[in-house]
Order: sequence, then structure tokens, then C-alpha cells
Amino acid sequence: MKFKKILAGIFSLALLTSGNMLNAFAATPKNLPKNLPENFAFYYGDMNQDFSVDIADIIFMQKYLLGLSPITKKMSLIGDINQDKEVNIYDWLMLKQDVLSGEWEMFLLPPEETQETTEPTEEITTETLQETTEPVETTTELTSTETTVPTEPTEEITSEPTEATTESFISSPVKEIDAGLPSQGNAKLIIFYVDFPDCQYNYSPTTEELQQIAFGAEDAKNANYPFESMTAFYDRSSKGAMHLQGTAFRYTAKENRSAYDSDKAKLLHECYEAFDGIIDFSQFDGDGDGKTDATLISVPKAAGDSDWWPCAGASGSERKFDNVGIGHFITGNAQIESKTDYKNFTSSYQHELGHCMGLPDYYLYYSGDDHAGFHGEVNTAGLELMDIDASTDFGCFSKLQLGWYRKSQVSVYDQTKGGEQTFTLTNAQTENGNCLILPYGELNYNGEYLILEYITPEKNNSSPIYEWMSSGNGIRAYHVKADIHDNGFWKHYKYENGSEFTNGNDTGIRLIRLVNDAEGSDVFTTGQILDGNISGWHWYDFEENETVDTGYTVTIGELKDGSYTITVNQTK
Repeated sequence: MKFKKILAGIFSLALLTSGNMLNAFAATPKNLPKNLPENFAFYYGDMNQDFSVDIADIIFMQKYLLGLSPITKKMSLIGDINQDKEVNIYDWLMLKQDVLSGEWEMFLLPPEETQETTEPTEEITTETLQETTEPVETTTELTSTETTVPTEPTEEITSEPTEATTESFISSPVKEIDAGLPSQGNAKLIIFYVDFPDCQYNYSPTTEELQQIAFGAEDAKNANYPFESMTAFYDRSSKGAMHLQGTAFRYTAKENRSAYDSDKAKLLHECYEAFDGIIDFSQFDGDGDGKTDATLISVPKAAGDSDWWPCAGASGSERKFDNVGIGHFITGNAQIESKTDYKNFTSSYQHELGHCMGLPDYYLYYSGDDHAGFHGEVNTAGLELMDIDASTDFGCFSKLQLGWYRKSQVSVYDQTKGGEQTFTLTNAQTENGNCLILPYGELNYNGEYLILEYITPEKNNSSPIYEWMSSGNGIRAYHVKADIHDNGFWKHYKYENGSEFTNGNDTGIRLIRLVNDAEGSDVFTTGQILDGNISGWHWYDFEENETVDTGYTVTIGELKDGSYTITVNQTK
């Protein structure tokens, strides 16, 4: 990141606040104690120890956070404003607020710390700033209420598992789709939590809250679990194959909401422009394709559903910031209701992030009042994050496409051997969760096949959006036809809902169907049999109807030690 750009962003915030850049940060401390021993009493945040908390201290701390300037042990105590025993981004945010308010808290440095002689390598004062900084355009308008400086992640998550096994994950078939957010390795997300002059949030979270909600660690006791954070949800679902990282920002748009209702790109570019110079956007290109992985702009619920219902797609922007373009782009009005109520926010946008990784909607677009792609209510096999419910885990087909199985976790019926073959399906909500594929001809993950898994109402399946729903506890099966189509402009699943090859309702070929959907979509348990007598257990014919006998018969065996025994026989 270029430091001059950082300075420009900070000075822009000063212009907004006071109209006078230097005076805004040159307040005189009130009630300054008299006759204090040298190096004994300080104000929190007074990094250069001049008894004034001002812009020089903001810049000094920021240079430290960026690794451009060291600090002494004494300065680490002075800079630890929130008293969490380290100087970090949260202290920087508090320091900015202290400077703007002119209210500084004094503390006494412990006597044993006053003897420290090591001084910082560079002293920053408001006088030196006047000499060294470039002039700032006074027309810069930054209406962000809070900003943060993203730091590079300290943890690298790759497609190679690091705990239970050293076995690698399968290559992600969804890479064939033109998408922006990588489904394996480190995926980067920028969040702009935006309101408008005429459309505000009922509850406005702090930047720290936004950061925790989006990228916080796992917390099974959180009331929003399993949607306690986007990162925690994806870590569990992907078995560590994908790790979501990023930074959240607060911003108030320049114009009223109606100015952006039909022009989301206008708001997208405005957000990028507002923070250009404060952050380095190139760090959000996790897969190195020259574009930021994904950008989320969330607006208040009051913005309305007609224009701001959550949706995602390629930005289409040709603009570049820090030499990277803008990749996939999400907008929506799924807001954070309170500090402890934000499940709809995380679950809605995790569905949209599924689109950014290349997955389509599984629900129906033109089917009267029933848009659910997978039907059924109680004890259902039909709950899936990419369906209309959008409040449970990804199913086995999604995980297969995203590359969230290790090689040994994808079992396949061997048609060259034929006859009876036995497999084990382990709880999908565990690290060892696996799937079973019954192929149609030669195996192709982007072809036609049946795929089975063992699901339970645990972890990411533990809290559907409606209390009367319950994720099933047994074997779930899908009929898939995952052909890829290249229309000359982009690649997509040929039979996804809304494509030119589907009619958007229950008839014809669809990318994914739930086996047993017509019978109520319950899961299968010990003693039950899956064969041609069940809906969805057939291949498509030339008229796009499910009529062709698969020849497969599956018998659900015993459930023991968290795994089902599955016996498969193919008669043709």
C-alpha cells in the first residue's frame, strides 16, 4: 500500500469533519496536570508523547500497523487504548474518534516503564506533516462514518488439509464456471455497510461488530449459530478447503436512495472511490485473476425489496483500483437487526456468496406460489443453502462442485465390475463427511449422475430459518445433470434455473432434483430401498423427461458409529 494514499485518505476525513485540515487535529488538551515527572503521565494514543493527541499520532500508529515504523515498549502501552494488551486496528479506530472528539484519557505509566531509552526511528509531528505531505484536493468528499485499514491475514488456508489428514481436496469442478470468488484457498470479501441520507438503519453496528459478524471465529454458543459468522460457516462446510477473509467498512452514500435504485454500479464505484487511498484493493484479489474476489454492498431493510432484494453477479465494471478490476458484486437489504440478531444478514449473503463461487439458484423462477426447488417441510431432505430456504448447509452436489471433498471422500460405483457393491456414508456435518456417486456411463462431475450423502440436523444444518422446519436425519439423494455451456460470452450450468435451456418450473431437465421430492422429500433410513419406483430415480430421455431406468437399486443398511452402510446393485 502506498503511504501517501493513506495520508490523503486521513486528511480527506479531516476535511469532512471540520473544514480545516490541520486545525481539526490541533486541539489543546484541557486540564493538563502541572509539574508531572518527565515520561510519567500520558494520554492514551499520544504516540509521539507531545501531550497532544492529534493527526500525527494517527499516522504514527498507522505506520506501525503497516509495518513501516517500529514502536517502543512504552509506546505500546500508550497506544493500547482499548487495553487488550496489543496495539491493533481497533486502537487505531478509537484513536481517530478521540482526535475528532478532543476527549483524551490520561493514564500513569508504571514506574518500571519510565526508564525505557529506545526511541522510535521517526518522529512525526503536525509541523513535519506540513512539510512532507502532498496537498489534498479540498473537493474530496468522504461520508464514511468509520474506516478501517485491512491487514494481511496471518493464517494461510490452502486446499491442502492440515489436521486429520494430509490428503488433498479434489479439484473444484465449479472452476469451469465464470465466477469471481475462489471456492478453495483464501477467498477475499470487501463489505460496504451503506446507508443513505434519506434511508438509515434502525441499528447501526460498529466496524468492529461488522468485522466479527462477517469474519469472526467459530462460536457454537452464539445465538445466531451456525451463522455466527460467514467465515466460521464456510470453514465448517468446506472442511477447511476454503477460508473467507476480508474487511468491513461503514459508508453513507452521497445521494438519496432513489439515485441508486436502478444504478447499483453507481454506488459500487462511489464506495470504491471513497476508500481509494485508504485501502489497497489489490489485497482482495485472493485468486490472482486481476479482480477483487467479491464485493458486498448491504443497505437498510427500509430500502425495499423491489430494488434491493439480495442478488449477485459479475460487476461488469471496467474500472480499476490499485491495478485490479472489480469482480463479483452483491447488493441487498438483509440488515443486521441488533448486536445479537443478525442471522438473516449472514445466511442471506452466504447464499449470494455461493453465486460468487459459481453456484446458481436451486429454487424455481416461474412456478406460481411454490418457488422451492426441493419440496417438503418437516423432517425434510430438501433444505439447502442455494434453495429458497437459504438457511442450512450446502448439500453434497454443491460441495462436490466447490471442491470441498478430499479424494477418498468421493465414493463411486464401479460400473466395470457391476453387481453388488457396499459403501459407507459418514455424517456430512463432520470432517469425515463423504458422498457416493452412481454415474450414468463414464463418470463426469459435470455430467449426469445420482449422488447420495448422510445428513443430520447438526452444525450448519442445526438452525433452519423457520422453527417448524427440521433438516432430515438420514440419507439424501439428488439426480444431477451438471453439463457446462459456453454461450460465447460466459460459461454456466446449462440446465440451471433461468437459462435458455430450462423453462423455470418443475418440467424438463434441471441441474439438480431431489430424489423422492414428489413423495414428500423425506430422507431414507435403515431398511428402505431406492429404485425405479421412486420419483427422480431415472435418467432423462430425449424429450427431457425422467423415464430412463438407471438400473440402480440402493438398500439403506445399518446406522452404526455415525455412518450408514449402503449396498448398491446395478442390473443393467
